[in-house]
Amino acid sequence: MRGRVGAALSSLTVRGRCLVAAGGTLLLLGMLLGERSLVQLAVFVLALPLLSAAAVARERFRLASRRTVTPSRVPRGQDADVLLEVTNADRRTGGLWLLAEQLPSELGASPRFVVERLGGGETAALGYQVHGSRRGRHTLGPLRLRLVDPFGLVMRSAAGADTVSLLVVPRVRPLGPGGPAGGHGGGGDGSRRSIAVHGEDDVSVREYRHGDDLRKVHWRTTARTGELMVRLEERPWRAQATLLLDTRSRAHLIANRDATARGGVPVAGPPGDDNPPPDSLEWLVEAAASIGSALGRRGATLRVVTEAGELAVAGHRGGMDADTLLDALAAVRPSKNSALDTGIEALREAAGDGPVVCLLGAVGADDVADLVRSRSGPSTDYAVLVDVGSWADAGLLRGRRAPSDAARAELDRQRDDAVTLLRAAGWHVAIARADVTVDQVWAELTETAPARGVGVPA
Repeated sequence: MRGRVGAALSSLTVRGRCLVAAGGTLLLLGMLLGERSLVQLAVFVLALPLLSAAAVARERFRLASRRTVTPSRVPRGQDADVLLEVTNADRRTGGLWLLAEQLPSELGASPRFVVERLGGGETAALGYQVHGSRRGRHTLGPLRLRLVDPFGLVMRSAAGADTVSLLVVPRVRPLGPGGPAGGHGGGGDGSRRSIAVHGEDDVSVREYRHGDDLRKVHWRTTARTGELMVRLEERPWRAQATLLLDTRSRAHLIANRDATARGGVPVAGPPGDDNPPPDSLEWLVEAAASIGSALGRRGATLRVVTEAGELAVAGHRGGMDADTLLDALAAVRPSKNSALDTGIEALREAAGDGPVVCLLGAVGADDVADLVRSRSGPSTDYAVLVDVGSWADAGLLRGRRAPSDAARAELDRQRDDAVTLLRAAGWHVAIARADVTVDQVWAELTETAPARGVGVPA
């Protein structure tokens, strides 16, 4: 008991500490002046925190909590509703409970609740809202309980262990028609048959191999050739598109993470966008989400590579669908890699003959030379290059030193050289600025591109 009271006394509130200080002062004055009434008053004042500490130390509690997040997966900039159900698992009625939900700063301020005298077995339903200001998987909880005495002199804290996750994915902007899988050849469904069967005489066959199913034997061809032949089944061919996403921190102007969490990044975005991307990397991530989702709806399977290699989602192999793409992009963070070499090699292995959409930060001709050499297939390829300086003009550098005019001119020159090299190789190229939307850049990128299905040669 003494240990619990001591622990409670160590948790005195500001009011309790002030009361102890006042009691000690009265006691010292009473002893110095010989005033018995002051001593008696001091004893009473000092006894009150002790009694409060004993009352708090004796209080027992057993809580159970459950959270329901709706929805559990939100685009950046949107809100989610959380229902927190707190149950008194004890048979006795609880006292005055101060509850605080622990949240990361990216989701807003931690909500606080007051629950008084919750009966045994009863449940209190508490609701709050979180704002997904930053991509990623965020943890809600655990719940922190604070017990206080009726006078507010002593506070006792305890934390639970239960949590729940909220996934904040990049926004998906609607895009217009055009681009890979957007026109003729592949059709809107983005798939074709690798072997066309027009009739019994045109069926594709091959020689029988050990282990082949005898039910697939094509008897007419077998009789004509004198060798056992089997039919080749029609196999659905899935179109594929590959995205290269440049996440190098050196190639972007990155917003301060704490400022983003507080909603204090003063970036002037496109007209009508109340929640523009806070920096150039976020713009490219949203572009990858929007373009990838559009291609996925057209029937393409998606693969995404960065300068560090191919993106993958745990428990998922092969190409991504639109939802898996968003899950993978939600975890993208700036990288410390300096070159695109590894990403270009991964792109060469992943893309094959399918089309490629490259989303690049600040690059020059040297950065894209290997990219151009790696692409020699029949598909039309696309590239979006970021005008990093436009984010400085939009206000991202507030409180930081702006690049010199010479540095800005050099960045522009390198970007123009890269654009010239890509266009000379047959790429379709567009420039992304802070004041334009993804759909505007996509329209510029595809307006002169030939209508061609994903992976279907012209």
